[in-house]
Amino acid sequence: MDKQDIQKIRDDIVLVVLPNVPFDGWAWRSIENAAQEAGHSKAMARAVFPGRETDVLDALADWADREMLNVLSGVNIEDLRIRDRIRQAVMTRFEILNPHKEAVRASMKFWVVPTRKPRAAKIVWRTADCIWDWAGDMSDDYNRYTKRGLLSGVLVSTTLAWLNESSSENMDNTKAFLDRRIENVMQLGKVINKFKKAS
Repeated sequence: MDKQDIQKIRDDIVLVVLPNVPFDGWAWRSIENAAQEAGHSKAMARAVFPGRETDVLDALADWADREMLNVLSGVNIEDLRIRDRIRQAVMTRFEILNPHKEAVRASMKFWVVPTRKPRAAKIVWRTADCIWDWAGDMSDDYNRYTKRGLLSGVLVSTTLAWLNESSSENMDNTKAFLDRRIENVMQLGKVINKFKKAS
C-alpha cells in the first residue's frame, strides 16, 4: 500500500467510527468494528493504526485539516486581511467538525493524559502550520515558529470555547471568542517584533 491507500483506509474507518464515539468513546473495539463496517478487516485497522487510538485521533485531525483546506481552496485570500484569513480558516475547521462535537470532546479527554500531550502538541502545531501556509505565510525565520506557536494556543483555547457553546448553531460565541484571541495575538505579535528590533 502506498501513502494514499493508507490515508483512504484511515479516512474510511474514522468516518464510520465518528457517529459511535459519543456512545462508545474512542475504544479500540469500536475502531475495529468500524473497520469491518467500512469493508476492511480488524487486521487492517491494526496495520494502518499501529499506535491504536493515538493514531486514530491523529488521523481525525489530519482529515479535518484536509477538509478545511479543500473548502478554503475556493477562497480568494487576496481579498482578506491576514487576521481575516486566520479567522476564516479556524471557523471553517469548526464548521467541518461541528457535527462531531461530542467525538472531539472525547478526543480532548484522551489527549489530556500527560504522556500523550507531546503528540497532541505536534498535531495542533500541524494544524496551525496548515492554516498559516494557506494564509500565505512564507517566513522561514523565528517569525515562522512564533506565528505557529501563537496560533496553536488560539486553536486550543478556541476549541474549548467551541465545545462549551451549546445554544448557537451559528457558533456566535465561538466567533466572538476567536476574534478576541486573534486581536490579542496580533497585539502581542507587534510587541514581540518591536522587542526583536530593539534587541
